[in-house]
Amino acid sequence: MASLASVGSVAAADDDVRSQYDTVIDIVEAGADPDGNESITPVLREHVGDDTLLEFPEGRYYMDEQLRFTGFENVGFVGEDATLVPANYHEFDGPQYRLFRLGTHEVPGNDLRFEGFDVDQTASETGIRVINAEVEDGLIVRNVRIDGVHDSGTWGPGLFNVLDPDGEGLVNCFHAPDGAVHVDETPNEGNMWRGATGVHVNGNHRGTLVFENCILGGFPDNGLYSSNQTGRVGISGGYFRNSGTASIRLNGSTAAVSGATVVVDDDPHGSAGQHAIRLDGGDRFTIEDATIAVPEPNGDAIRVMSDVDETNISNTDISVGAQPANGIRLDSGNGPTTIENVTVDMAGSANAVRILGEDGGGVDLSNVRVTGDAPGTTLRHAIFCQRHNCQFTGLDIDQPGDTRRRGIELRGENYTISDSEFETRDTPIVVNGAADVTIENSAAQPIANANSLRITSDSGAVQLSGNEFPAGVRDDR
Repeated sequence: MASLASVGSVAAADDDVRSQYDTVIDIVEAGADPDGNESITPVLREHVGDDTLLEFPEGRYYMDEQLRFTGFENVGFVGEDATLVPANYHEFDGPQYRLFRLGTHEVPGNDLRFEGFDVDQTASETGIRVINAEVEDGLIVRNVRIDGVHDSGTWGPGLFNVLDPDGEGLVNCFHAPDGAVHVDETPNEGNMWRGATGVHVNGNHRGTLVFENCILGGFPDNGLYSSNQTGRVGISGGYFRNSGTASIRLNGSTAAVSGATVVVDDDPHGSAGQHAIRLDGGDRFTIEDATIAVPEPNGDAIRVMSDVDETNISNTDISVGAQPANGIRLDSGNGPTTIENVTVDMAGSANAVRILGEDGGGVDLSNVRVTGDAPGTTLRHAIFCQRHNCQFTGLDIDQPGDTRRRGIELRGENYTISDSEFETRDTPIVVNGAADVTIENSAAQPIANANSLRITSDSGAVQLSGNEFPAGVRDDR
């Protein structure tokens, strides 16, 4: 993932912006109204061009129609304490979806800069896609903040695609903290499904695109949604909260989430599910140094779908509230997964790690800690595993919750549990129809009247070595 991080460092080194353009135009001097009374789109349309930087001095700039510019080379839009003010849904002229459409997938641009804008959509029935950018290479979007709830029912604030497989793009500090309302509560009712997505990377994306320190509030569809097949997406830092389906939803050849905070503490849109992070499909995904807090869960904290080939989750803290929801769920059929140096605090009766299906790749858990007072009412075990060929090393399972809360249940074949500690209300380790199980150098202590280990009658071979099982082993074979 080094290539994903390098995009941001290169772009951040740009100091003298004006020197990168043959023509620099102050849009106020060119005739744009800085007081928000007249639309500036005609002025922008007249002066935008290749090798041109449009500068927006301090002011409020009203827009009631989109600026569309395609096939360009080296264009910039830079604000200095500049605020864009979109017209409301009823007064917007032409397509009611975008302020800036810069490149299309059929006629993309090259080298686009867009930075330094506040967007005031606090007025009723406003909210629009601020920028729709599709370039071959060289995308820089920085320091864009949208104020106010998106309540027009049109497309969400950003779409970004890099079309050249070798192209790169950076979106830094793109903030839409107030989210959007469901489309059914807007004047565009009936014309969209659910409503706006915060930031979309669609199927046209082929290159490398990095999102740094972005903030997205609750959107009724998804928060940051990458739905491409072959592109690469990196998310570095940022704060994502309360979107429907997922606050971060990723599909593509390669994607990395590093240092992000994702929160689900409200369901503002009546969503059927709100995963914090959902990985849909692709070659390789990495989640590291993340903080995921779902005090009001309405979906899994992390869900890895069946079409994901490889996943690594590391150095991440997850907390799940009292409503039953999984910390990490691996669906049947996904590929090899590594989970290491991860803490999951569970308040609800669900699995901290739920590993489904016999037909997926092996899973390695290393230095995973499960804490919290989750009861065993709905799902008894902190870790539930149906998958073959899984290794559990250095587990620390502390589950004192009532209603027979347990530690780990194994149902497949070829397992190793080593150097681990379990203290649970009920039986810490259950081998339930599993075979070729090795448990070594581990300790398992139940709090209630139960055994340290239970092996059901339909289980196969179980090898025990160097363990501390003070409550004994119940072997029903």
